[in-house]
Order: sequence, then C-alpha cells, then structure tokens
Amino acid sequence: MAKNDPNDPPPSYSVAVHTQPPLRSYEEVVYGVGPGLIPSAYPQYVPQYRPPVVVTRIQPSSIPPSRKRRRCCDGNAQCYGGSGGTLLVLGLLALAIWLGVRYGTRLATAAILNSESNDYKDENLSLPSSDTCPNSTVLCDGIRDCQRGSDETKCVRFGEDGGLQVMTSQDGRFLPVCFKNWNKRYADLTCSQLGFRESYISKAVTSQDSTGLTFTSSSPSYIQGLVNDRSSCPDQETVSLQCVECGQQQSTSRIIGGSAAKVGQWPWQVSLQFRGSHTCGGVLISPDFVLTAAHCFPSNSVALLANNWKVYGGAVSLDQLPAPFLVERIILNENYDSATNDQDVALLKLKSPVSFDAKVHPACLPAFNQQVENGRKCWTSGFGTTEYGSATVSRELLEVTVDIISTQVCNSPSVYRGAVTKHMLCAGDLNGGKDSCQGDSGGPLVCEGANRWYLMGITSWGSGCGGRNSPGVYTKVQSVLPWIYSNMAKEMP
Repeated sequence: MAKNDPNDPPPSYSVAVHTQPPLRSYEEVVYGVGPGLIPSAYPQYVPQYRPPVVVTRIQPSSIPPSRKRRRCCDGNAQCYGGSGGTLLVLGLLALAIWLGVRYGTRLATAAILNSESNDYKDENLSLPSSDTCPNSTVLCDGIRDCQRGSDETKCVRFGEDGGLQVMTSQDGRFLPVCFKNWNKRYADLTCSQLGFRESYISKAVTSQDSTGLTFTSSSPSYIQGLVNDRSSCPDQETVSLQCVECGQQQSTSRIIGGSAAKVGQWPWQVSLQFRGSHTCGGVLISPDFVLTAAHCFPSNSVALLANNWKVYGGAVSLDQLPAPFLVERIILNENYDSATNDQDVALLKLKSPVSFDAKVHPACLPAFNQQVENGRKCWTSGFGTTEYGSATVSRELLEVTVDIISTQVCNSPSVYRGAVTKHMLCAGDLNGGKDSCQGDSGGPLVCEGANRWYLMGITSWGSGCGGRNSPGVYTKVQSVLPWIYSNMAKEMP
C-alpha cells in the first residue's frame, strides 16, 4: 500500500505497537504477524500514533488486561523521530561511517536520496565482522587461531545445577570437569572467557558420567586448553560453577492472573528508553549486559545508535525512575530474521558495571539442557500497554503468570500455523486473557527452579493481546545461549 505523503510531517512514535487495525492517516506497510498470519507471508498495517502519554490505568489490587509485546517499530525509522531532510540523512550517514571506523563494526551504508520524497535507507549494522580463520583451525584446543577468536568462544556450557562442561578438541564432545585440583583461579578464568568479570561460587557435585576432564597444564589459557579427558573423576566429583549471583527476589508476593509488581519482585526487569520514551523491555543478566529483542533496533534507523538509549533498572513506576545505565554498544544477532522473528535477540553492553542490590539483580541464564515442561506456570513482566492497539504504556510495572504451551500446539492450524520455530517458545492461555502486550518486547519470561528464577524466554511476537488461540511467542533463550556467551566474551576487555 501507499507510504506516507512526503509533504506530511513525519509521525513520532516510540512505544511498541504492532497491530492490524483499519487504515489511518499515518501508516506504513510492514511484514510481521497479524491474526492468523504466518510472519513472513503477509503485510500488515501499523498505525503511527502521536507521542504517547503515560497514564494511570489500574489500581494495585485490580487484575489488569493482559498485554502484548510486539515489534518496537518494525523497521520504520520514522518511529524513532522521522527521517527528516537531506541534511539530516547525510549527517546520520556520516555519523554511521564514523561509528564504524571508531568501533570496528561491520558497516555497510547505502543511501537512496529521492528529491521528491526525501526517503532514505541505510544499513547501519552493529553486527560483528566475519572472523578470519586459517584452514588449520582446530576448535576448542585452547589456541586462538581465528583473528577474533571465534574458534574458542563456544567451548563451555553449563548443565543442571551449574555443572561445568567443556568441549574437547579431539572429538567435539562436551564433558564435565573433574573437581580435583580445581581452584578459584580456574573458576575466574572460565567465567571471564564467557564475558563475566569473575566467578561467583563453585563447588563439587557428584557426577554419573563415566568420563571427565582433568587438568594437564597450569599455564594461563582458555579453560579448554588446560584439561584433557580421562576415564573417570576421583570420587565422581565434578565442578559446579556459577559466574554471577542471580535469580533472587526481594519480594515474593504475587497475584495469579496479573497485577502491579512490587519493588524488588522482578529486579532483572529494565526499561529501555529511546530519547526519553519507554520503547522496549530488557533483562539484566550480568553487571555489564542486558538482553532484549533484536526487533527493537530496526537496521535502517537511528535506533542503532547507542547514545539514543538509556536503561532504567529497579523501577516499578515510570514516574519514579532512578539514574539510568548508559549503553556502550548494541549487538544484534546476525542470524535474526526480521521477516519471521527467528532468533530475535540482542545484547546491550553497558558503559559501566551495575551494582546489585535488592532492587537491581540479574536473572539466571538457563542450563543448556534445562527442561520447562508444557503447562508449567512461568511469569512475564513489563511496562507495555494493557489493551491491544493502545498507544499508551503502563505507568506501573505489570506482571502476569502464563502457561508454557508446546510448539506442536502453537504450530497447529488454529494457532500459528507453523510459524513457531525451534528457537521460539510459546506461553500464555489458549482461552485468552493472560499475555504480554505492546511495549513489553525484549522483556523476560522467567520460570522458577531450585530457588532461583531462570530466563527461559525473551518477549518477541504474537497476534493481538490475550486473544483466544493467540499466545505470546518468546525467543527461546536456551537456543541462543552460545551466541549470548560468545558475544559477551568478545565485548569484555
């Protein structure tokens, strides 16, 4: 359909709204999910509202309508302040080029300047450059062969109870590490190569594996360069390692079905604000990093400029915000597919480390094999809207419990007709009524286990808000764990 009249003033809109209402005066055709539509197949119309006003809409004791996450802008640069004239375009392109040179990102900038419409398109990508590796590269041998070290960045993972597993260069197997001779130096080394500043705690656990890894060297290196396999570990003790204190709540009082959250209840929840307006949610996972959704940062807009964003943690009201955390870099998953929302994840590197307290605390990343059974009750939270298609965000942080729904059910003809990939997780209520909503994009889906809260999903997409057979769809964190850890490692000094 037709774009905006070039003579009209550009609309301004910074809150995530991804709807399919009748045509309005300010709209653009985008590709995404509408009721009953597969993400990559059909266009839908997104209203461009005037700047939203945050309004009070619930009492603390009431149960609010459910809310939907959604694409924060779906690739429309106008959502983040408009394209402006030719001078603005040239200025943005110049800034993009400078950022690429300054920070070493892969920057491909292409402009189309039309004298009639003044539209522009650029590809200001904040994605890591392709690594250069020799033909003799051996993965996970503790020797950095590739220029950026990508051959050594996906060699460590955690099982249940923090069980440390390291990939062997001999056959590519992940094996547990024997606890004998393990110490704090090895623990810190392991955590640092995953992008953490140091280790938090490690201990011995009993393992049933018949083969474990023992230490063969004491010289500094990657942990995978210090171990070798053997038949079994002494006393069957292997290493359990935790790199950051995580998943703890100050407040545990919750209301099933949805309510306003209390201080300290979801301390990993953050508000991502673009030029002063809440735009997406996010999840604190360490002192230096926040996880969110890739679709919050359209690749053809100024949304990719880190200095346009501020991160607010520990807040349960947008009217009482603490000092913000500043963003140093936005890292998008290079495998993110904007047409299908597959692998919808981004990582924000903060300019300075966050100090944890009762209000600000990270969620735990899940184990690679952590199971979340169908029907399990988990929780999602955010400052998103409380009505489908609304242009106003919630003044208060809202929470709601949702049930995990199997991918098979979610892909059935009556729900999303095959649109849910292996990198996604469905949660909600097929009867409707409990869901996330616009503006919740990038926020957490957390499930409780072993007295901790684990980040199982990142709010991504769905059809409507809380409708029948329209559950929320979340990026499955387990499936992007290698990407998360490897990019955290690349960004740490």
